[in-house]
Amino acid sequence: MDNPTQRPRILIVDESRMVRATLIKLIRNHYSFREETDGESGWQALVLDPSIQLVICSSSLPMLDGDGLLARVRGSRLARIRQIPVLMISSDSEEANEQARALGATDFISRGIGATELLARIDSLRQLAEVQNELRENPARHAAHPDTGLPTRQYVDIQAAQAISHAIRHEGPVSALIVGFDRFDALREEHGDELANELQKRLASMLAKKVRKEDSLGHYGGSELAVVSPGTPYPACEAFANRLREAFAVANISVHGQRLDLSISIGAANTPVDRVSSASALLGLAAERLRSAQQAGGNRVVACVARPVSEIPVPRLGHAIDLIRTGHERAVIPHLVHLGREVLPFLELLERELKLGLPLADIRERMRDREQEVQDTRHA
Repeated sequence: MDNPTQRPRILIVDESRMVRATLIKLIRNHYSFREETDGESGWQALVLDPSIQLVICSSSLPMLDGDGLLARVRGSRLARIRQIPVLMISSDSEEANEQARALGATDFISRGIGATELLARIDSLRQLAEVQNELRENPARHAAHPDTGLPTRQYVDIQAAQAISHAIRHEGPVSALIVGFDRFDALREEHGDELANELQKRLASMLAKKVRKEDSLGHYGGSELAVVSPGTPYPACEAFANRLREAFAVANISVHGQRLDLSISIGAANTPVDRVSSASALLGLAAERLRSAQQAGGNRVVACVARPVSEIPVPRLGHAIDLIRTGHERAVIPHLVHLGREVLPFLELLERELKLGLPLADIRERMRDREQEVQDTRHA
């Protein structure tokens, strides 16, 4: 059974008993709480109670107003107080809100905020504070990864938490991609650690050239890389993931003159489509979908919309040609009928202009036969 005394504690500072009661009702099933009526008692509570992890307060308070409380918090010699998230209840005066923001308010909420949004804000801010505190305590963990030079998982967590916090405030989307080699352990076992590390560097280099300046690229775990993409909606995140997968599929990577048959899979997650409100949930969901893609055979993207993981998108015609040129005919064969329809007008033009004697009628008939075979197989 859940023990309320073990829940994270929220400090609520407001002169109005009704405001405090309303906020408590919204959070009491998820957090323990402490309430104070003025800024001075709120400050004393922070000094004496190290279990407090977040503060909600209004600007207008007796004895010590919200600005004064903020100034003390951000000027404290105690790191746990100085770095604590402070949610201010928005004032009717935009000037007062700007002053509070300048003094270090972490975020603002309205008095009529609903439970879902408030809990999402609190969860996001707490998680961001946790990873920032851990980074300050263990700065070495933020160093670049020795194999690729990319930032470590700690950096990815911070970027994801910041992106989600901003997205919740502004009702915007955030996408996360977790990218990994298919059958990487077998590849490492066959070719050794040196080659495996070199392949990871190449993948990292390719991703670095593809992502936007506002995206964050880093390590997730093992050989897996993560991309956090603020402002990217669904289905743009899935389309981008498929472009990455296609680009790597036609990359010509050889060892001792022998071309390696390599592919990557990608798990994609997006808020608000996936209804997650924390960085760990967003990244974890993308990682889970990467596992699903790899277990289904690899060389695919599993994203937000539920559909069979065995379903691989039809490649664009140009990409299909690149796949054939680089020896990946198997990836094209399941889509021959669809691609054939696209190329048929071009063949008809060739026949009309160059009189090549192409058996177009036979081609159309064989395409219809193949399509019927595929349908019969699906319905069997």
